Amino acid sequence: MAKPGRNDLCHCGSGKKFKRCHGTKSESGRRSTFLTVVIGGVILAAIAVGIASFSGLANQSSSDRIWDPAHGHFHNSAGVQVP
Repeated sequence: MAKPGRNDLCHCGSGKKFKRCHGTKSESGRRSTFLTVVIGGVILAAIAVGIASFSGLANQSSSDRIWDPAHGHFHNSAGVQVP
């Protein structure tokens, strides 16, 4: 069975042209799904980078600041409170 052309009648018997019935689902469906996944991943990565840079913890090394849960803030290695 040959592949129907875009302007041929659809094989499902709807009476519509293939491009208006099943053509859009089979040709561009894979591309749109792929693009949706890629764009979603880029957006999630951008949000993660934004949160890390906004919180200020991305530029600090773990040896400079030590979280003290008893006091609820950071201390440096000498035990002095740091912002």
